[in-house]
Amino acid sequence: MAILKVARMGHPVLNRTADAVEDPTAPEIHRLIADMVDTMADAPGVGLAAPQVHVPKRLVIFHIPESGANNEEDENGNEAEEAVPMTVLINPEIEALGEERVTGIEGCLSLPDMVGMVPRFRHIRYKALAPDGSVIEREASGYHARVVQHECDHLDGILYPMRMEDLSTLGYTDEMNRNELPLGARMRKKKLETEQETEVGDDG
Repeated sequence: MAILKVARMGHPVLNRTADAVEDPTAPEIHRLIADMVDTMADAPGVGLAAPQVHVPKRLVIFHIPESGANNEEDENGNEAEEAVPMTVLINPEIEALGEERVTGIEGCLSLPDMVGMVPRFRHIRYKALAPDGSVIEREASGYHARVVQHECDHLDGILYPMRMEDLSTLGYTDEMNRNELPLGARMRKKKLETEQETEVGDDG
């Protein structure tokens, strides 16, 4: 097991579509998974995709700690949910269950020290292979769904700023924290103010 170097935004490996894993049970895939778990723990992070460690394969790992589930409710107004243990998804596929999207805060190990507000589907179903070759199929919502969508985006060469609708919410974590309101609360306030201005304009 080893700590791998994380590719940062701009590296070509993050811009390409990753290749399918032919044999989930292969020893080299299991070594990669072990190294990715160590790398994610060292970072630390809640998720990591193989392209982020310079391996263009369709493989992601993630876990949802109890604190992460609670943060989604606190920052983004979503319901609290249960923690999810360390999970490995090989050749994952995602299906949106409905059109509802929620905008929430995201960071990424490939964009160190930065955060932004990103819209994601609230409710999804995902299907993938496990390291033993068995099939994983689950439904997810809230923070769980957000993490899975974020990590799987890496497999298609997509970083979270490419999903953002308002780049004014992209910035360095330290600078964003200078505001008296958390970023999620600021976005909800901004949306409310915009809606109120629209109503006044319609009245005129």
